[in-house]
Amino acid sequence: MGCSIHRDGLACILAVRCSLRDIVSNLAARRRKLYHLGVGEVARSSLARVDEEQPHGLYEELFGRLPARCRTAAPATASGSAAGCSRSTRPPSSKCLSMFPWAKFRQTKGAVKLHIGLDHAGHLPAFACVTDGKTADIEAARSLRLPAGSVVAADRAYVDFDWIDSLMSQGVSLVTRLKRRIKFKVLERRPANRAQGVRPDHRVTSARGRKRCPHPLRRIGYRDPGTGRHYVFPTTNFRLSAKTVADICKSRWQVELFFKWIKQHFKVKSFVGTSRNAVTTQL
Repeated sequence: MGCSIHRDGLACILAVRCSLRDIVSNLAARRRKLYHLGVGEVARSSLARVDEEQPHGLYEELFGRLPARCRTAAPATASGSAAGCSRSTRPPSSKCLSMFPWAKFRQTKGAVKLHIGLDHAGHLPAFACVTDGKTADIEAARSLRLPAGSVVAADRAYVDFDWIDSLMSQGVSLVTRLKRRIKFKVLERRPANRAQGVRPDHRVTSARGRKRCPHPLRRIGYRDPGTGRHYVFPTTNFRLSAKTVADICKSRWQVELFFKWIKQHFKVKSFVGTSRNAVTTQL
Protein backbone atom coordinates (compact mmCIF):
# COMPACT_ATOMS: atom_id res chain seq x y z
CA MET A 1 0.00 0.00 0.00
CA GLY A 2 2.86 2.41 0.83
CA CYS A 3 4.37 2.02 -2.65
CA SER A 4 0.98 2.47 -4.29
CA ILE A 5 0.26 5.64 -2.33
CA HIS A 6 3.69 6.98 -3.17
CA ARG A 7 2.93 6.58 -6.88
CA ASP A 8 -0.41 8.31 -6.35
CA GLY A 9 1.44 11.21 -4.73
CA LEU A 10 3.65 11.49 -7.79
CA ALA A 11 0.53 11.47 -9.98
CA CYS A 12 -0.79 14.39 -7.92
CA ILE A 13 2.32 16.47 -8.68
CA LEU A 14 2.98 15.44 -12.29
CA ALA A 15 -0.66 15.67 -13.38
CA VAL A 16 -1.25 18.86 -11.33
CA ARG A 17 -4.20 17.44 -9.39
CA CYS A 18 -5.68 19.67 -6.67
CA SER A 19 -7.59 17.33 -4.33
CA LEU A 20 -7.88 13.70 -3.25
CA ARG A 21 -11.06 13.27 -5.28
CA ASP A 22 -9.29 14.78 -8.30
CA ILE A 23 -6.41 12.30 -7.89
CA VAL A 24 -8.76 9.31 -7.65
CA SER A 25 -10.75 10.40 -10.74
CA ASN A 26 -7.55 10.94 -12.72
CA LEU A 27 -6.20 7.50 -11.78
CA ALA A 28 -9.51 5.81 -12.57
CA ALA A 29 -9.29 7.11 -16.13
CA ARG A 30 -5.96 5.27 -16.55
CA ARG A 31 -6.77 1.82 -15.18
CA ARG A 32 -4.95 -0.05 -17.98
CA LYS A 33 -1.72 1.87 -17.42
CA LEU A 34 -1.96 1.39 -13.66
CA TYR A 35 -2.33 -2.37 -14.15
CA HIS A 36 1.06 -2.54 -15.88
CA LEU A 37 2.59 -0.52 -13.03
CA GLY A 38 1.22 -2.97 -10.48
CA VAL A 39 -1.15 -0.39 -8.97
CA GLY A 40 -4.70 -1.39 -8.10
CA GLU A 41 -7.75 0.79 -7.64
CA VAL A 42 -7.33 3.32 -4.83
CA ALA A 43 -10.18 4.88 -2.89
CA ARG A 44 -10.21 8.46 -1.69
CA SER A 45 -10.64 7.25 1.91
CA SER A 46 -7.45 5.17 1.56
CA LEU A 47 -5.48 8.22 0.39
CA ALA A 48 -6.86 10.32 3.25
CA ARG A 49 -6.04 7.64 5.83
CA VAL A 50 -2.47 7.23 4.58
CA ASP A 51 -1.95 11.02 4.57
CA GLU A 52 -2.87 11.09 8.25
CA GLU A 53 -1.39 7.80 9.50
CA GLN A 54 1.53 6.81 7.23
CA PRO A 55 4.61 8.53 8.77
CA HIS A 56 6.31 10.91 6.36
CA GLY A 57 9.62 9.46 7.59
CA LEU A 58 9.10 6.68 5.03
CA TYR A 59 9.51 9.18 2.22
CA GLU A 60 12.42 10.92 3.97
CA GLU A 61 14.25 7.59 4.05
CA LEU A 62 13.44 7.02 0.38
CA PHE A 63 14.82 10.47 -0.43
CA GLY A 64 17.98 9.60 1.51
CA ARG A 65 18.53 6.48 -0.58
CA LEU A 66 17.97 8.07 -3.99
CA PRO A 67 21.07 10.36 -4.16
CA ALA A 68 23.41 7.36 -3.79
CA ARG A 69 21.76 5.69 -6.79
CA CYS A 70 21.68 8.89 -8.85
CA ARG A 71 25.30 9.84 -8.13
CA THR A 72 26.65 7.15 -10.48
CA ALA A 73 24.80 8.78 -13.38
CA ALA A 74 25.43 12.39 -12.37
CA PRO A 75 28.11 14.46 -14.17
CA ALA A 76 31.47 14.58 -12.42
CA THR A 77 32.72 17.89 -10.97
CA ALA A 78 36.13 19.11 -9.91
CA SER A 79 35.27 19.62 -6.25
CA GLY A 80 32.81 18.31 -3.71
CA SER A 81 31.62 21.51 -2.11
CA ALA A 82 28.05 21.73 -0.91
CA ALA A 83 25.74 24.71 -1.13
CA GLY A 84 22.89 25.35 1.28
CA CYS A 85 19.76 27.37 0.75
CA SER A 86 16.08 27.47 1.72
CA ARG A 87 12.80 28.71 0.33
CA SER A 88 9.27 28.93 1.73
CA THR A 89 6.05 27.53 0.29
CA ARG A 90 2.85 29.06 1.64
CA PRO A 91 -0.60 27.43 1.62
CA PRO A 92 -2.65 29.44 -0.94
CA SER A 93 -5.07 31.27 1.36
CA SER A 94 -4.78 34.54 3.26
CA LYS A 95 -6.84 33.01 6.10
CA CYS A 96 -5.16 29.63 6.05
CA LEU A 97 -3.75 29.63 9.60
CA SER A 98 -7.04 28.19 10.86
CA MET A 99 -6.55 25.22 8.50
CA PHE A 100 -2.81 24.86 9.10
CA PRO A 101 -2.42 25.89 12.78
CA TRP A 102 0.99 24.16 13.06
CA ALA A 103 2.48 26.18 10.14
CA LYS A 104 3.34 29.30 12.12
CA PHE A 105 4.19 32.38 10.04
CA ARG A 106 2.04 35.47 10.59
CA GLN A 107 -1.11 36.35 12.48
CA THR A 108 -3.47 35.20 9.71
CA LYS A 109 -1.08 33.35 7.41
CA GLY A 110 0.56 29.97 7.66
CA ALA A 111 3.67 28.87 5.79
CA VAL A 112 6.01 25.94 5.42
CA LYS A 113 9.67 26.27 4.48
CA LEU A 114 11.66 23.75 2.49
CA HIS A 115 15.39 23.63 3.32
CA ILE A 116 17.58 21.94 0.73
CA GLY A 117 21.32 21.39 0.46
CA LEU A 118 22.71 20.93 -3.04
CA ASP A 119 25.81 18.75 -3.38
CA HIS A 120 28.23 20.21 -5.90
CA ALA A 121 29.29 16.69 -6.86
CA GLY A 122 26.69 16.08 -9.56
CA HIS A 123 24.40 18.92 -8.40
CA LEU A 124 22.21 16.50 -6.45
CA PRO A 125 20.14 17.38 -3.37
CA ALA A 126 22.08 16.12 -0.34
CA PHE A 127 19.46 16.84 2.34
CA ALA A 128 15.98 18.30 2.68
CA CYS A 129 13.76 19.14 5.61
CA VAL A 130 10.42 20.90 6.03
CA THR A 131 9.75 23.37 8.86
CA ASP A 132 7.14 26.00 9.64
CA GLY A 133 7.59 29.40 8.00
CA LYS A 134 8.98 31.10 11.12
CA THR A 135 11.98 28.78 11.40
CA ALA A 136 15.09 30.72 10.42
CA ASP A 137 17.43 29.28 7.80
CA ILE A 138 20.29 29.14 10.30
CA GLU A 139 18.22 27.08 12.74
CA ALA A 140 17.89 24.31 10.16
CA ALA A 141 21.58 24.61 9.29
CA ARG A 142 22.64 24.05 12.91
CA SER A 143 21.17 20.54 12.83
CA LEU A 144 23.41 19.45 9.95
CA ARG A 145 26.35 17.09 10.42
CA LEU A 146 28.62 17.35 7.38
CA PRO A 147 31.66 15.16 6.62
CA ALA A 148 35.07 16.62 7.46
CA GLY A 149 36.68 18.31 4.47
CA SER A 150 33.40 19.63 3.07
CA VAL A 151 33.18 23.19 1.77
CA VAL A 152 29.79 24.84 2.37
CA ALA A 153 28.78 27.77 0.15
CA ALA A 154 25.91 29.73 1.68
CA ASP A 155 24.26 33.14 1.41
CA ARG A 156 24.18 35.92 4.04
CA ALA A 157 21.35 34.30 6.01
CA TYR A 158 23.80 31.66 7.24
CA VAL A 159 26.38 34.09 8.66
CA ASP A 160 26.29 33.11 12.33
CA PHE A 161 29.47 33.01 14.40
CA ASP A 162 28.29 30.17 16.65
CA TRP A 163 27.58 28.03 13.58
CA ILE A 164 30.88 29.03 11.96
CA ASP A 165 32.73 27.91 15.10
CA SER A 166 30.79 24.61 15.06
CA LEU A 167 31.69 23.99 11.41
CA MET A 168 35.36 24.66 12.06
CA SER A 169 35.35 22.16 14.95
CA GLN A 170 33.97 19.56 12.50
CA GLY A 171 36.69 20.28 9.94
CA VAL A 172 34.17 21.91 7.57
CA SER A 173 34.92 25.13 5.64
CA LEU A 174 32.40 27.90 4.97
CA VAL A 175 32.33 30.37 2.07
CA THR A 176 29.67 33.07 2.22
CA ARG A 177 28.78 36.68 1.40
CA LEU A 178 29.58 39.54 3.75
CA LYS A 179 26.84 41.16 5.81
CA ARG A 180 27.08 44.93 5.54
CA ARG A 181 26.96 45.61 9.29
CA ILE A 182 29.83 43.30 10.24
CA LYS A 183 33.17 45.07 10.67
CA PHE A 184 36.51 43.29 10.59
CA LYS A 185 39.96 44.13 11.92
CA VAL A 186 42.80 43.24 9.53
CA LEU A 187 45.46 40.99 11.10
CA GLU A 188 47.44 40.14 7.97
CA ARG A 189 47.48 41.26 4.34
CA ARG A 190 48.04 38.28 2.09
CA PRO A 191 49.39 38.46 -1.50
CA ALA A 192 46.50 39.06 -3.94
CA ASN A 193 46.50 38.23 -7.65
CA ARG A 194 44.87 41.34 -9.13
CA ALA A 195 45.10 39.85 -12.61
CA GLN A 196 42.51 37.27 -11.48
CA GLY A 197 40.26 39.96 -10.01
CA VAL A 198 41.29 39.33 -6.38
CA ARG A 199 41.45 42.53 -4.32
CA PRO A 200 42.18 42.15 -1.41
CA ASP A 201 42.98 38.91 0.51
CA HIS A 202 43.11 39.50 4.30
CA ARG A 203 43.32 37.50 7.50
CA VAL A 204 40.82 39.20 9.81
CA THR A 205 38.95 39.02 13.08
CA SER A 206 35.56 40.44 14.08
CA ALA A 207 34.97 42.27 17.35
CA ARG A 208 31.29 41.37 17.04
CA GLY A 209 31.86 37.63 16.78
CA ARG A 210 35.19 37.13 18.56
CA LYS A 211 33.59 35.69 21.73
CA ARG A 212 31.49 33.19 19.78
CA CYS A 213 34.14 32.33 17.18
CA PRO A 214 37.66 33.07 18.45
CA HIS A 215 39.29 31.80 15.25
CA PRO A 216 40.57 34.28 12.64
CA LEU A 217 38.72 34.39 9.32
CA ARG A 218 39.75 35.17 5.78
CA ARG A 219 38.16 38.05 3.84
CA ILE A 220 38.52 38.02 0.06
CA GLY A 221 37.55 40.84 -2.27
CA TYR A 222 36.75 39.93 -5.86
CA ARG A 223 35.82 42.04 -8.88
CA ASP A 224 33.87 40.16 -11.55
CA PRO A 225 35.55 40.89 -14.91
CA GLY A 226 32.26 40.42 -16.75
CA THR A 227 30.06 42.79 -14.75
CA GLY A 228 32.63 44.92 -12.94
CA ARG A 229 30.80 44.35 -9.63
CA HIS A 230 32.84 43.97 -6.45
CA TYR A 231 32.08 41.18 -3.96
CA VAL A 232 33.45 40.38 -0.51
CA PHE A 233 33.60 36.73 0.58
CA PRO A 234 34.36 35.79 4.22
CA THR A 235 35.63 32.23 4.52
CA THR A 236 37.21 29.89 7.06
CA ASN A 237 39.40 28.23 4.42
CA PHE A 238 43.02 29.41 4.22
CA ARG A 239 44.27 26.58 1.98
CA LEU A 240 42.41 27.27 -1.26
CA SER A 241 43.47 30.09 -3.57
CA ALA A 242 41.44 33.29 -3.42
CA LYS A 243 40.20 32.77 -6.99
CA THR A 244 38.99 29.25 -6.12
CA VAL A 245 37.09 30.61 -3.11
CA ALA A 246 35.43 33.21 -5.36
CA ASP A 247 34.52 30.50 -7.89
CA ILE A 248 32.98 28.36 -5.12
CA CYS A 249 30.82 31.25 -3.95
CA LYS A 250 29.83 31.94 -7.54
CA SER A 251 28.82 28.29 -7.97
CA ARG A 252 26.27 28.77 -5.15
CA TRP A 253 24.03 30.31 -7.80
CA GLN A 254 23.30 26.72 -8.85
CA VAL A 255 21.10 26.56 -5.73
CA GLU A 256 18.95 29.40 -7.10
CA LEU A 257 18.73 27.63 -10.47
CA PHE A 258 17.78 24.43 -8.67
CA PHE A 259 14.90 26.16 -6.89
CA LYS A 260 13.86 27.74 -10.17
CA TRP A 261 13.68 24.23 -11.66
CA ILE A 262 11.62 23.06 -8.67
CA LYS A 263 9.14 25.93 -9.13
CA GLN A 264 8.82 25.18 -12.85
CA HIS A 265 8.27 21.42 -12.49
CA PHE A 266 7.06 20.88 -8.93
CA LYS A 267 3.82 22.86 -9.00
CA VAL A 268 1.96 22.69 -5.68
CA LYS A 269 -1.39 24.28 -6.52
CA SER A 270 -2.99 23.14 -3.27
CA PHE A 271 -2.41 20.74 -0.40
CA VAL A 272 -4.46 17.54 -0.32
CA GLY A 273 -4.25 17.38 3.50
CA THR A 274 -3.97 19.91 6.31
CA SER A 275 -1.94 18.06 8.97
CA ARG A 276 1.82 18.44 9.29
CA ASN A 277 2.26 14.80 8.23
CA ALA A 278 0.08 15.22 5.11
CA VAL A 279 1.83 18.40 3.95
CA THR A 280 5.32 16.99 4.60
CA THR A 281 4.40 13.76 2.78
CA GLN A 282 3.22 15.73 -0.26
CA LEU A 283 6.32 17.90 -0.34
